Amino acid sequence: MRVLLCPDKFAGTLAAQEVATAVAEGWRAVAADDDLLIRPLADGGPGFVAVLADALGGRRIPVPTVDPLGRPTAGEILLTDDGTAYLESAQACGLHLLAPTERDPKATTSYGLGTLVTAAVEQGARTVVVGLGGSGTNDGGAGMITALGATALDEAGRALPYGGAALVGIAALDGAPRLRGATLVAATDVDNPLLGLHGASNVYGPQKGATREDVLLLDAALERWAAVLEKDLPGCPPGLGALPGGGAAGGLGAAILALGGRCESGIDLVTRAIGLDAALDAADLVITGEGSFDHQSLRGKVVAGVAGAARDRGVPCVVLAGRVSTGRREAAAAGVTDAYSLVEHFGGEEHGGVEAAMGRPAEGLRALGARLARQWSR
Repeated sequence: MRVLLCPDKFAGTLAAQEVATAVAEGWRAVAADDDLLIRPLADGGPGFVAVLADALGGRRIPVPTVDPLGRPTAGEILLTDDGTAYLESAQACGLHLLAPTERDPKATTSYGLGTLVTAAVEQGARTVVVGLGGSGTNDGGAGMITALGATALDEAGRALPYGGAALVGIAALDGAPRLRGATLVAATDVDNPLLGLHGASNVYGPQKGATREDVLLLDAALERWAAVLEKDLPGCPPGLGALPGGGAAGGLGAAILALGGRCESGIDLVTRAIGLDAALDAADLVITGEGSFDHQSLRGKVVAGVAGAARDRGVPCVVLAGRVSTGRREAAAAGVTDAYSLVEHFGGEEHGGVEAAMGRPAEGLRALGARLARQWSR
């Protein structure tokens, strides 16, 4: 039997490669002769660079940067032979870099991402692909643009402090971003605009620690920010606040669009790089997964892309997740044959399943891999 293992990461526990390896170990313990092909995936969030490095080769260059609160942290860029640099915003802006008590999108900054972009440009990259996802910021990319050389000023001409809330007082940009002709690409599967009810602040702000009052302040601040970008950045598209993808990663999508860049589907970019279509064509069964299989999973994330492609080929697709809350009918319509939860495997929420799923995910995935082999291997 030919089994394709192509999961996303399980956020907070295992990288995509570790997820696939654990499932494969369980499967092989039952059906050692089956042909297992491992193709870890990412949609632009954490793990984006690692997955592409495995597929494309190139040089992984370490770059010291700062986290959303300005503390030193480690980043990297992947530079390929064709002059393309790949980096992920989560290495500098990630929510995982903040303790729960530190999550405050009014104060967090994307400055560290600008450091990574600058490093890529200085390495000679002609195209810089930025994976967007998992961010703890809501500053519309203001910190990133500052790091690139354009400072946000208030009415008195003073530099604004970092963070999304300060943008409510922005009046102008001083200087110009230094990109040396490089083109920016936002790799994201989020189509939310920057502003409004479906914008960055309203939809994602609460996940980053924003209260209702914070959300209103941040949305107003981003509206001022968008107006200044349209006024002071040559080539910024009109109607920036309403453009699809602008709300990705706390408004980083809008900043990339304002700098003359474009948005591309992160999962499509990764699947092309790793040759997923050919692997799907040859598979008898597809196993994918992510940390939480919920209503957001079916809106352009890894699982939705894989399940839809498997459905189109008439290939069964099984989802493994830490937690499953998507209804069977909804999942089936998206191409999911079945879904299994680590929480349920470990006895459910009432019997400590959540704690076990977070503490022993590889053990649970090995067990589910063996279970699937007994069900599917022929």
